[in-house]
Amino acid sequence: MRILLCPLSDGGYLYPALAAGRELRRRGHHVSVLGRSAAGPVVAEAGLAFAPAEDFGGDGAFSAARWGATGVAQYRATLRAARAAGADLLVTSVLCNGTLLAAEVLDLPVVVIGLAAHLWDYRTGGEGEPQYGRTRENRTQEGHLLYASVRERAGQPARTSRWRDSPLLGDALLLRGAAELEYPGAQLPDQVRHVGPLDWEPAHDPAELDDINRHLDRSGKPVVYVHLGRNFGGGSLWSTLNKAFTEGPFQAVVEQGRSTDPQPDPGADILLVRKPWMGPLIDLAGPVLANGTSAPVLASLLRGRPLVLSPNGSEQPLLTAACLRAGVAVHLSASRERTAGPERVLDAARRDDGLRDRARALGRRLAAVDSAALAADAVERTARTSAPPKEDHAYATSRP
Repeated sequence: MRILLCPLSDGGYLYPALAAGRELRRRGHHVSVLGRSAAGPVVAEAGLAFAPAEDFGGDGAFSAARWGATGVAQYRATLRAARAAGADLLVTSVLCNGTLLAAEVLDLPVVVIGLAAHLWDYRTGGEGEPQYGRTRENRTQEGHLLYASVRERAGQPARTSRWRDSPLLGDALLLRGAAELEYPGAQLPDQVRHVGPLDWEPAHDPAELDDINRHLDRSGKPVVYVHLGRNFGGGSLWSTLNKAFTEGPFQAVVEQGRSTDPQPDPGADILLVRKPWMGPLIDLAGPVLANGTSAPVLASLLRGRPLVLSPNGSEQPLLTAACLRAGVAVHLSASRERTAGPERVLDAARRDDGLRDRARALGRRLAAVDSAALAADAVERTARTSAPPKEDHAYATSRP
């Protein structure tokens, strides 16, 4: 089978797709990757063939920061690349509306790799779930409208969808978390399943890690790993970081992630980095402070690290709530920061044996799953069972 991976090219989306692609290649399938040209070296390290999206008219496509604005470029690049590769099946990331539309137009099965928890409406159940930020219903409706908008801007007429429930799910949606990160009693849609973390990242550079260790040794303070996500119009963590790591008990290694405006105070014990890997940095740390995006949450749990989460938008409030229910995180809210101070919250998390034990236990359960094999099984099963639909749906004619 010829499989084209079309994930977003940012590490949190690209790396899980590469984990699945490597297993599919091991099973004898021909696997290639479509993405921004900057992703080429990482794809090469994963041992997979690479096609730059720019060669197929996809300039600006496959960027997580611009996923809502580049759907048409993504659609056109996927359409052309899939035809050139003779693809039998597509694998993409959650939020890749352009690739989903290309799969529909080409009548190809498509598997979507999701986040650590389900973003949209449950099939049943979930009543009483506290809604942090936007509701599931609102998130689902907006997702359908954005998909319909890409269809319209791409010049594709409304038509019967190939999917039973929702175009956002594709033929199969693979969640990288575990059932305990969903709301108790809720039932996922039929084509959604958990496959585990799909943990893969590029190998770290030993010399770079040695330099980081030498820097940290000069202070000798306990280390907190900090991973910043997008703000989504919410508050920046930089004021909190400067309070926590200036003349305090900790030092921080801060991965900028998708934060574009670093603001460390000159006297703060903060080492600012931008690396394509995070595992070795988490290994150096006690607690992990993050906004609540899937990649650092899963990487921290796999290494048994307790979480201190301060969410803004998108998946961040939802995944934070899931981690709080599981007892593996504490919430660094604005009120808690004012009353206790961020350094005390971090210290309490570091000293909380129960929090650490629960994080280790959940991490062991996640690590025990052969997630690449489960993802590959799902891809092969989808290829065997996918069929065109027989009914129309309201979202197919939705307009923003």
